[in-house]
Amino acid sequence: MAGKIKNYYAGGNTARGFHSLYESNLQGLDRLFILKGGPGTGKSSLMKKVGEEWVKKGYDIEFLHCSSDNESVDGVLIPALKVGIVDGTAPHVIEPKAPGAVEEYINLGEAWDARKLSAHKKEIYRLTNAISHSFKQAYSTFKTALDVHDDWEKIYIDNMDFEKADQLTKKLMESFFGKIKLNKVSDVRHRFLGAATPKGAVDFVPNLTEGVAKRYFIKGRPGSGKSTMLKKLAAAAEARGIDSEVYHCGFDPNSLDMVIFRELGIAIFDSTAPHEYFPSRAGDEIIDMYELIIAPGTDEIYADQIAPIAESYKKNMKKAISFLAKAKELHDELEAIYVSAMDFSVVENIQQKIAEEIRSLGAVNSGQ
Repeated sequence: MAGKIKNYYAGGNTARGFHSLYESNLQGLDRLFILKGGPGTGKSSLMKKVGEEWVKKGYDIEFLHCSSDNESVDGVLIPALKVGIVDGTAPHVIEPKAPGAVEEYINLGEAWDARKLSAHKKEIYRLTNAISHSFKQAYSTFKTALDVHDDWEKIYIDNMDFEKADQLTKKLMESFFGKIKLNKVSDVRHRFLGAATPKGAVDFVPNLTEGVAKRYFIKGRPGSGKSTMLKKLAAAAEARGIDSEVYHCGFDPNSLDMVIFRELGIAIFDSTAPHEYFPSRAGDEIIDMYELIIAPGTDEIYADQIAPIAESYKKNMKKAISFLAKAKELHDELEAIYVSAMDFSVVENIQQKIAEEIRSLGAVNSGQ
């Protein structure tokens, strides 16, 4: 029987620039291959092939997706073997903790013809600078959108019953955790459930909550306390030794969008746009923050203020995504230059060496 694939992002294009959560997800690995090499050197394809091999063997794997290219992955982890492969090129630079003993750099640049690339030197510089500029424009525009979003949030914060918000959080803590106190340190992983990508907002909520028995869909408006409640639940779980997957907001990494307590079979997430979902199976439940803790009639009273804010936010988000799309377009041009100078048989040999080492780890793991 094939294993399961868990999809998420460990890095994102946010209103605070590129934000990395790689370290949290690479903790506990005994072996980590860090791939180096320019665009188009086959890093993503290599990781996908290795991941697919182990899924077919019945192992669960995790794909760390690329927020700047919808078709690429930035990493693959095989938790049962405590092994992973990641793209170690900018912007997700991985700092080794035990070079050689755990981490190993793999240079896919061995497969390119430096003379061919040299002939395109000016074009490589031009495209690299233009890509960097497009990302800067995207981050700056996301920041403008975040400032607008703060104005939107303030309206609801000013109309929130904080006592009711605290009571709701306490009630959920009692329901989730009861008197549970586990005699272990909780394993906490920080991730993104989605990202702003060149094709717009993408999320993996259905995949991540697939095997979770009880799902809570938090509804509400900006500033209605969704992230604060999730932070308190995550902290309470950690204090009780309960393992948690903490999913940050792909737009503002200081906010949370979801927490999963797999040991308890519970997922609770912000189910508003751009990751809006509705109950679709037994065990699903809605928590409406607007209804429960915001003063009745707030939407109607402030409608004239909210409309232009919402419009400005939408406009800036669309503009920021267009800069990501431009960066992807330029990256594709850069990639084509590198692809034309690559000997992919060399990459194939490198992949086989990595695959063989992982197979030997798998054999040890299964006691063969």
